[in-house]
Amino acid sequence: MNRTVLDLWVGFFVAIGLAALLFLSLKVGNLSSSHLSESYVLKAKFDNIGGLKVRGPVKSAGVVVGRIVDIQFDSATYEAVVSMTIDGRYQFPKDTFASINTAGLLGEQYVGFDAGGDEKMLSAGDTIAKTQSAVVLEKLISQFLFSKAADGQDKK
Repeated sequence: MNRTVLDLWVGFFVAIGLAALLFLSLKVGNLSSSHLSESYVLKAKFDNIGGLKVRGPVKSAGVVVGRIVDIQFDSATYEAVVSMTIDGRYQFPKDTFASINTAGLLGEQYVGFDAGGDEKMLSAGDTIAKTQSAVVLEKLISQFLFSKAADGQDKK
């Protein structure tokens, strides 16, 4: 094998390695599936979003149907306004319920959609009326401890 062919093969494998690194970094950053198909924006207001982040997934029945594109604070209502892009292939009824869930015990947080039974569908720019905020583990633990303390005082 002469030197030119060997250099060509090395260059080919280096190019494949760089492409694999680029693909991996896009996958880790949740940037690979952005804007390839038609989508629409929905908004939802939550009292507490916990650790929800921009570019987090929006799931329905465990399937990723969209991404979180923006999180803002509404100073008039003191709520977090979450904007989500939903893949145009998926339509949801007007009475869809949005909740903030956690993948696993300490996994990433995502917005979950539970479809309702309304015949009218959500359209671009609509705000989901029924929402459930994130469960804050520290609040649950403190409520449990305070209820146990209150039970202990009642028995005396």
